[in-house]
Amino acid sequence: MIFNETKTHEITVDVVILTLKNNAIQVLLVKRLNEPFKDKWAIPGGYVRLSENLDQAALRVLKERTNVDNIYLEQLYTFGDPLRHPNARVITCAYFALVRSEDLNVITNDELAWFKVSDLPKLAFDHKDIIEYSMKRTRERLEICPVAYQLLNEKFTLTEMQKAYELIMSKELDKRNFRKKAIATDGLIELEEYTKSSSKRPARLYTFENIKLNSKRAHFISGKKSSSSPHPPR
Repeated sequence: MIFNETKTHEITVDVVILTLKNNAIQVLLVKRLNEPFKDKWAIPGGYVRLSENLDQAALRVLKERTNVDNIYLEQLYTFGDPLRHPNARVITCAYFALVRSEDLNVITNDELAWFKVSDLPKLAFDHKDIIEYSMKRTRERLEICPVAYQLLNEKFTLTEMQKAYELIMSKELDKRNFRKKAIATDGLIELEEYTKSSSKRPARLYTFENIKLNSKRAHFISGKKSSSSPHPPR
């Protein structure tokens, strides 16, 4: 069989931007203004510029949409089904980012909005599959690194940490067992600070430091000094 070796495809990046808002894991979506899938919601993304590598393109998309740089970013998967785009041969390298809601400065409108991962609208292309895969990867990451802290405020209670885990895992966790495991987690710092609430008993606050990864695809992208060392994706 003889193949035509001329250029046949384009390369894009799509970034699944996840945060914890209103007691739910939510994803940032944009409404498409042009065909194909005009007026359908989609993951933020774009074509990779000639001057960019894949990480640089993903960081540009993330910065344009959220204006934050203190995040957990991971290269997720390359989606290359020949039929994923109806009009062209487009291969996308998908990333996902976990962003604290307190760090976000996203002005939503009719064309940019947050949606609960558990209640998504009809999406363009294969973006539903990409979001589902990002949640699967996030659950897997919880087994080796407490990435859920990137969805929490910088200072948080163990109850808030447990809730983040439950939302990611889509199941309830035993409070006693969770607290025992959480307190033993590397990098968890117990603070001499408590919540300020007149209606409830003050709860101790915690934070995370010295998070380390054992992944060639994961990054802690931060403008702050960090002990973690990013590795280039494969």
